[in-house]
Amino acid sequence: MPFQVSKTGDVTVVDVDGQLIVGNRQELKQKVLEELEAGERKFLIDFSNTGYIDSSGLGVLVSLSKKIREKGGELRLAGLNEDLRTLFELTKLDTLFRIAESREEALQGL
Repeated sequence: MPFQVSKTGDVTVVDVDGQLIVGNRQELKQKVLEELEAGERKFLIDFSNTGYIDSSGLGVLVSLSKKIREKGGELRLAGLNEDLRTLFELTKLDTLFRIAESREEALQGL
Protein backbone atom coordinates (compact mmCIF):
# COMPACT_ATOMS: atom_id res chain seq x y z
CA MET A 1 0.00 0.00 0.00
CA PRO A 2 1.79 3.18 -1.14
CA PHE A 3 -0.32 5.56 1.00
CA GLN A 4 -0.75 5.47 4.76
CA VAL A 5 -3.27 7.86 6.30
CA SER A 6 -2.94 8.82 9.96
CA LYS A 7 -3.91 11.65 12.28
CA THR A 8 -1.61 13.94 14.23
CA GLY A 9 -3.89 16.08 16.35
CA ASP A 10 -6.40 17.57 13.92
CA VAL A 11 -4.10 17.15 10.92
CA THR A 12 -4.59 14.33 8.43
CA VAL A 13 -1.15 13.01 7.45
CA VAL A 14 -0.63 10.98 4.28
CA ASP A 15 2.70 9.17 3.93
CA VAL A 16 3.64 8.41 0.33
CA ASP A 17 5.83 5.32 0.06
CA GLY A 18 7.70 4.83 -3.21
CA GLN A 19 6.41 6.83 -6.15
CA LEU A 20 3.45 9.05 -6.97
CA ILE A 21 2.71 8.16 -10.58
CA VAL A 22 -0.09 7.67 -13.08
CA GLY A 23 -0.76 4.18 -11.74
CA ASN A 24 -1.54 5.20 -8.17
CA ARG A 25 -2.49 8.88 -8.25
CA GLN A 26 -6.24 8.15 -8.11
CA GLU A 27 -5.77 6.20 -4.88
CA LEU A 28 -4.12 9.22 -3.24
CA LYS A 29 -6.83 11.54 -4.54
CA GLN A 30 -9.59 9.24 -3.28
CA LYS A 31 -8.07 8.93 0.20
CA VAL A 32 -7.66 12.69 0.63
CA LEU A 33 -11.11 13.51 -0.78
CA GLU A 34 -12.72 10.97 1.59
CA GLU A 35 -11.09 12.74 4.53
CA LEU A 36 -12.12 16.15 3.15
CA GLU A 37 -15.74 15.00 2.79
CA ALA A 38 -15.59 13.67 6.36
CA GLY A 39 -14.87 17.20 7.55
CA GLU A 40 -11.07 17.22 7.75
CA ARG A 41 -9.49 20.53 6.71
CA LYS A 42 -5.78 20.28 7.53
CA PHE A 43 -3.62 17.99 5.42
CA LEU A 44 0.05 17.11 5.28
CA ILE A 45 1.47 14.88 2.58
CA ASP A 46 4.85 13.49 3.62
CA PHE A 47 7.21 12.50 0.81
CA SER A 48 10.10 11.35 3.04
CA ASN A 49 9.95 7.86 1.49
CA THR A 50 9.23 9.01 -2.07
CA GLY A 51 11.78 9.01 -4.86
CA TYR A 52 9.72 10.04 -7.86
CA ILE A 53 6.63 12.02 -8.81
CA ASP A 54 5.50 12.13 -12.45
CA SER A 55 3.44 14.84 -14.14
CA SER A 56 0.15 13.11 -13.35
CA GLY A 57 1.17 12.98 -9.68
CA LEU A 58 1.87 16.71 -9.74
CA GLY A 59 -1.51 17.25 -11.37
CA VAL A 60 -3.28 15.39 -8.57
CA LEU A 61 -1.49 17.48 -5.94
CA VAL A 62 -2.59 20.70 -7.68
CA SER A 63 -6.16 19.40 -7.94
CA LEU A 64 -6.24 18.40 -4.26
CA SER A 65 -4.79 21.74 -3.20
CA LYS A 66 -7.56 23.57 -5.06
CA LYS A 67 -10.34 21.39 -3.58
CA ILE A 68 -8.96 21.71 -0.05
CA ARG A 69 -8.67 25.51 -0.35
CA GLU A 70 -12.24 25.72 -1.69
CA LYS A 71 -13.39 24.08 1.56
CA GLY A 72 -11.33 26.50 3.65
CA GLY A 73 -8.57 24.03 4.39
CA GLU A 74 -4.83 23.85 3.92
CA LEU A 75 -2.49 21.34 2.31
CA ARG A 76 1.20 21.24 3.16
CA LEU A 77 3.99 19.06 1.80
CA ALA A 78 7.04 17.76 3.64
CA GLY A 79 10.09 15.60 3.16
CA LEU A 80 10.86 16.31 -0.49
CA ASN A 81 14.30 15.04 -1.49
CA GLU A 82 16.61 17.28 -3.50
CA ASP A 83 15.36 16.04 -6.88
CA LEU A 84 11.72 16.51 -5.93
CA ARG A 85 12.36 19.95 -4.50
CA THR A 86 14.05 20.93 -7.78
CA LEU A 87 11.04 19.58 -9.69
CA PHE A 88 8.70 21.77 -7.64
CA GLU A 89 10.95 24.80 -8.20
CA LEU A 90 11.23 24.24 -11.96
CA THR A 91 7.47 23.88 -12.32
CA LYS A 92 6.90 26.86 -9.99
CA LEU A 93 4.74 24.63 -7.79
CA ASP A 94 6.86 25.68 -4.83
CA THR A 95 4.83 28.91 -4.97
CA LEU A 96 1.52 27.01 -4.72
CA PHE A 97 2.40 24.72 -1.82
CA ARG A 98 3.86 25.32 1.61
CA ILE A 99 6.80 22.94 1.59
CA ALA A 100 8.61 22.01 4.78
CA GLU A 101 11.85 20.11 5.30
CA SER A 102 10.33 17.76 7.86
CA ARG A 103 6.97 16.55 9.12
CA GLU A 104 7.57 18.35 12.42
CA GLU A 105 8.25 21.65 10.69
CA ALA A 106 5.16 21.27 8.49
CA LEU A 107 2.91 20.57 11.48
CA GLN A 108 3.95 23.79 13.25
CA GLY A 109 1.15 26.31 12.98
CA LEU A 110 -1.06 24.06 10.84
